[in-house]
Amino acid sequence: MKQLSRIFLVLVCTALVHSSLYAQNGGIDAAALARISQQGATSTQADRALRNALAATSINQLATTADNPTAPNTYFSNEAPSRGITDQKSSGRCWLFSGLNVLRAEMIRNYKLGDFRFSQAYLFFFDQLEKSNLFLQTILDTAPLPDDDRLVDLLFDHPIGDGGTFCGVQSLVSKYGVVPSEVFPESFAANNTSKMSQIISLKLREFGLELRRMSAEKKKPAVLQKRKEEQLAEIYHILSICLGTPPTSFTYTLRDNSGKALSTDTYTPMSFYQKFIHKDLANGYVMMMNDPSRPYYKMYSVKLDRHVYDAPDWTFLNLPMDDIKKVAIRSLQDSTRLYMSCDVGKYYDSKTGTCDLKNFDYESLFATTFPMSKAERIKTHASASSHAMTFCGVDLDANGKPLKWKVENSWGPTSGSQGHLIMTDEWLDEYLFRLVAERKYVGDDLLRLTNQKPIELPAWDPLF
Repeated sequence: MKQLSRIFLVLVCTALVHSSLYAQNGGIDAAALARISQQGATSTQADRALRNALAATSINQLATTADNPTAPNTYFSNEAPSRGITDQKSSGRCWLFSGLNVLRAEMIRNYKLGDFRFSQAYLFFFDQLEKSNLFLQTILDTAPLPDDDRLVDLLFDHPIGDGGTFCGVQSLVSKYGVVPSEVFPESFAANNTSKMSQIISLKLREFGLELRRMSAEKKKPAVLQKRKEEQLAEIYHILSICLGTPPTSFTYTLRDNSGKALSTDTYTPMSFYQKFIHKDLANGYVMMMNDPSRPYYKMYSVKLDRHVYDAPDWTFLNLPMDDIKKVAIRSLQDSTRLYMSCDVGKYYDSKTGTCDLKNFDYESLFATTFPMSKAERIKTHASASSHAMTFCGVDLDANGKPLKWKVENSWGPTSGSQGHLIMTDEWLDEYLFRLVAERKYVGDDLLRLTNQKPIELPAWDPLF
C-alpha cells in the first residue's frame, strides 16, 4: 500500500512538473485554464440564452440585424442590360463565367439577341490543358531546385485547379476563340469539377516527378520536351472523355430576340470570335486591384498567376477604391459591363441577395469587436478575392455618389436577387479586390501609370 502511495505521489509530482513546464513554455496549465474559463465561460443569463439558441440555429440567422430592411431596394440609376443568368454549378469557373458574361452582354446588345450564351466548357477544356502545360513546363524550369524549395513544393501542392482570373479569359479567347453554348454544351464533369481535377492532379504529380528525374539524369531538352508532349496527350485524352472533344469548325444560325434568323454560316472558333466579338482582349483592358497592404499607383504582377505558359502573369494597377469606382461608373454609364471579384462570403445574406455590412451583427452576438482593417485582413489571410462576377449596375445619388451596386452572378437564376447580388457602397470598400475595365474608361492619368515596370510578387502572395 505504501508502495502504491509512493507511485501515486511520483505521478502527481511528475504531472505538476509537466504542467509547470507547459505553462512556462506557453502552454495552458490547470491554473491558466481555470483563469481562462472563469473569464470566458457563458455565465450570464444572456449567454445561456444565446447558447440555447445556437444549439439549433446558425450563427448568421441569430446574428441577422433585425432593423436592416429584408427586402432589397432594386432600383439602379444606371444599368448595362443583358439577358439570362448563367450557372457555374459545383465548379470554380466563376472567372470564366464572369469574363464571358461581359462579352456576351455586348454581343446581345449589338445584335439584339435573346438569351445568347458562349460555351464555358469549350474554353475550360483548353484552360485545363494549358494549366497542365504550365505546371509541367514550370517543373522543368525549376528542375535544378531542391525538392523542398518553396516554389517546387507549391507546384506539387496545387498542380492544377478550376479557378482563375481575367487574364485567363484574355489568353484563352485570344488563342482558341469562342463557340456558342449549343455547339459545345456543359457536361457533368464541367459542372462538377472536383473529381476530374483530382484525377488530373494525380497524373500531373506523377508526370512532374518523372520530368524531375529525367532532368537530374541530364536528359537533353528535346527529349524532355518530347516526353512532356506525350504526357499532355494523356491529359488531353482524359479531358476529351470528361468534357468532349472541342470542335474545330461548326455551322451556326444566329437569331435575334424574336427568333428570326440573322445569319447562318460555318465558322471556326476563332472566326466566330473575330466576327462577333472583334475585341483586342490582350491589350484592350486594364486590370486594377484594391490592395491597401501595399503602395497605390504602382503596377504589380504575380509570379505564375496565369493560365497559359507563354502568356503574361496577372498584372494590375493598385488603386484606391475611389479611383476604381470612378472607372466602374464611367463604364456602366456607357452600358458596358465589367469583370470584378470580391470576398463574396463576407456579410452576404443569401436570402435577400445583399452584401451589406449591416446584415449581421456578430459583435453584439459574441460581445466582442472585429476591428481589423482591410490591409490587416489581407496580411493575415482573413480576406481575399474569392469569387468573380459581373458589374451590371450602379445607383448614384443626386451628387453622383454611388449608393449601391448591382452584380450579375453565375449561381443560377434562383439565387440571390433573381440571379443578381446587390452590394452597398460601404461593403464594396471593404471587400472588392479586382476590377477589369476597357482602356477607354480608365482615364489618361491612370493609363500612364500602366507603363511602369511591374513589381513582381511571389506565387504565394496572400491575395493569390
